Amino acid sequence: MTHDYDAQRRETFDTFAEAGAGLPKTAVVDFIFFVEETDANWAAFETALKAKGFATRRLEDGETLVASFGPMPVTPEAIWAQERAATEIALRHDFYPDGWDMDADA
Repeated sequence: MTHDYDAQRRETFDTFAEAGAGLPKTAVVDFIFFVEETDANWAAFETALKAKGFATRRLEDGETLVASFGPMPVTPEAIWAQERAATEIALRHDFYPDGWDMDADA
């Protein structure tokens, strides 16, 4: 099955349109991924993300990995660029994107 990057991009840009002017100028952005295959190589996924400047952490649910990037500009273009890069890595490692959020502690 082919990933629909166009739909993913539209969703990111729609999020900005709905949020209005209340977003910060910069933030650490968390990109969320869930494991698609039980034998997925978590370590390889994290290594590839870290090579591109992401910090990673696994959630206690055993199915979710968060890849954080930033602080970075909070614009749809900037977030989409990092979201796409992380998604391309994720799909190669049997993980699937599940959105993004801004780190409130950044």
